[in-house]
Amino acid sequence: MVVPVIDFSKLDGAERAETMAQIADGCENWGFFQLVNHGIPLELLDRVKKVCSESYRLREAAFRSSEPVQTLERLVEAERRGEAVAPVDDMDWEDIFYLHDDNQWPSDPPAFKETMREYRAELKKLAERVMEAMDENLGLDKGRMKAAFTGDGLHAPFFGTKVSHYPPCPRPDLITGLRAHTDAGGVILLFQDDKVGGLEVLKDGEWLDVQPLADAIVVNTGDQVEVLSNGRYRSAWHRVLPMRNGNRRSIASFYNPAFEAAISPAVGEGGATAYPDYVFGDYMDVYNKQKFDAKEPRFEAVKAPKAA
Repeated sequence: MVVPVIDFSKLDGAERAETMAQIADGCENWGFFQLVNHGIPLELLDRVKKVCSESYRLREAAFRSSEPVQTLERLVEAERRGEAVAPVDDMDWEDIFYLHDDNQWPSDPPAFKETMREYRAELKKLAERVMEAMDENLGLDKGRMKAAFTGDGLHAPFFGTKVSHYPPCPRPDLITGLRAHTDAGGVILLFQDDKVGGLEVLKDGEWLDVQPLADAIVVNTGDQVEVLSNGRYRSAWHRVLPMRNGNRRSIASFYNPAFEAAISPAVGEGGATAYPDYVFGDYMDVYNKQKFDAKEPRFEAVKAPKAA
């Protein structure tokens, strides 16, 4: 099985119905799909690759002295002494930093800020187009998902970008690149490395590669889309395996609800709901403590107690 690849440009042409069906399949049966011909200029994507790779080179020395590297070195040394060692299960072989509207961005390389501002603006527009397609496939009014994420326009959605690198790992059997999890938020758009793999999605009990594809944008649905769709769309478990060779670049952008947004299943009046109503910020409080655990208890934890 291969993660679906969808030509997003066909959404506006004669093949719209088929393209919408492909998006529905990606959301309902995978929780992951890849978009090509998505409208983001390829020249911009080339600049994003360049500035993010350059930013890692400035951070590389710090990663080499980081806790994951030191932990792995201690395990290898213990193994050499003949001691039994177990794989690390509480940290990841990953260098990361985050970008959002209110935090400090790297000033080196010089083109980083301008390039990433331009890129994030394009990604945000693409996310909203994808959400409108989801609205239509779910039989919701256009803009329903965005309205839920923004409290009907009272708040700005939270749009964050995680810039990650997974450097070559000498012992991938002893540590993970990124532990298996579902994403807490809404719609996630990933610009992944087109040469170094490692990203896997859990599909019908089997871990499958999310194949590197040049200039594609990988889309996956988060926990809040699962709730809004009342379980018709599911947030998918995914992970990153460390690689012995190659430095994997990963740039994930998250179109999430505002922390003040009230989230609930978008079902008709009187319809049965499989998920509770809650405020997204409360869900994030739980998620931050339970990210790598089963998601069902997270929904249970934010459920309001029933009145006596």
